[in-house]
Amino acid sequence: MSGKLSDKPATLLWFRRDLRLGDHPALSAAVARGGPVICVFIHDDSVAKLGAAPQWRLGRGLSALDAALRDKGNRLVLRRGAALDVLRDLVADAGAGAVYWTRAYDAQSRDHESDLTSALRADGIEARAFPGHVLFEPWTVETGTGGFYKVFTPMWKAVRGRDLDRPLPAPAKIPAPRTWPASDRLDDRAMGAALNRGAQVLATHAQPAGEAAAQGRLGHFMAHIVGGYGASRDRMAEDGTSALSDYLSLGEISARQCWHAGLRAREEGCAGADDFLRELVWREFAWHLVYHTPHILDRNWKDGWDAFPWNTDATRPRVRAWQRARTGVPLVDAAMREMYVTGRMHNRGRMIVASYLTKHLLTHWRIGQGWFEDCLVDWDPASNAMGWQWSAGCGPDATPYFRVFNPDLQRKRFDPDGAYVRRWVAEGQARPPATALAYFDAIPRAWGMAPNDAYPAPVVTAAEGRQRALDAYETFKN
Repeated sequence: MSGKLSDKPATLLWFRRDLRLGDHPALSAAVARGGPVICVFIHDDSVAKLGAAPQWRLGRGLSALDAALRDKGNRLVLRRGAALDVLRDLVADAGAGAVYWTRAYDAQSRDHESDLTSALRADGIEARAFPGHVLFEPWTVETGTGGFYKVFTPMWKAVRGRDLDRPLPAPAKIPAPRTWPASDRLDDRAMGAALNRGAQVLATHAQPAGEAAAQGRLGHFMAHIVGGYGASRDRMAEDGTSALSDYLSLGEISARQCWHAGLRAREEGCAGADDFLRELVWREFAWHLVYHTPHILDRNWKDGWDAFPWNTDATRPRVRAWQRARTGVPLVDAAMREMYVTGRMHNRGRMIVASYLTKHLLTHWRIGQGWFEDCLVDWDPASNAMGWQWSAGCGPDATPYFRVFNPDLQRKRFDPDGAYVRRWVAEGQARPPATALAYFDAIPRAWGMAPNDAYPAPVVTAAEGRQRALDAYETFKN
């Protein structure tokens, strides 16, 4: 027991997916409350269940957050266990009078927060959740009849002109306690262990972590890319997207900071700014649907789709070929390999590989969703679930099932000179680039793959896959 740490009772600030100091309402409120602020991250079941790549990326984000806190005269306390147990222990240890955190929107987290709030308040502790993960609280965006939006475009039109408070500045200093509670060491968490040798590859090719890197990327995007974003975001070989997805996923930058940067660009007449703002609202749409229809995370969103004849066996050879980026369809394989090497995948690639799995291979979207959960450093439960259901045809505002992405035509349109495929697929190249070779350093040795292997024939051709999908859909309808 370290005893009371200040004349004023401390505030515990519980970090989760909000690993930043700027535009952090809970942090600003904790500092304004007076007394020391004890910043804590809890390795609970929700962290333990993360996939290999997201957990590795979270570890890097926590390291960056701790460094940023130390620059402000504070530090990050790490604990393991159930959140309520850990917070109660810290309250007793620190003599804290309040616990603050950023609100989550999935049903499980909401129930957990409700129970935690009730228990802490029963203990005589102030317990408060703050906004900060989305632009607009889900209950504040309604249709003309009072319901929530189930179609994206009307929601975009409804919020496009809304006023949004300016982002909050980071505190100049974060008051520290006189004596620090005991903390685990981040290195002891082994948060990249599940990646095995792939961790070293990701460390080389993934984006740098942390709030400073996020702000740097936003600045680069606004200065050099956003003007042509409407077209460049689909050209797969170019640096034409915002590349902010992992930063937004872990809250190393806020959606509100991105929104105001986009608004400034739009006011200055920047052609691509509206497209960027629209993408921010697409992310918003996903989280609002998670709040209003929680089943979107793990069940077909549309009624009736449980009867669709998808394959649910992830061990089938064609599914394995998709997972291992050996489908014989170059654009599909390139996108899957980019994910294994960098932890990210071009957004156009995500649509193509999802369509190929769910339609050409008639495999359940949950199998693809689970693979992405394990492989993406920018894994976001809402965007991932909605994206997969959109591609499969069973989700909100989904692409019609009969619209089957033709990967060959997509390649001609969005990688016309083959630069993206050459960057990631080594087979058939006399001198493959380092990016393509890195895939073979990242994958498990048990897969038995090498860059000098012969490139396979397609497991399902574009024409064959389209017809199989349409036949299955007709059977399903009838």
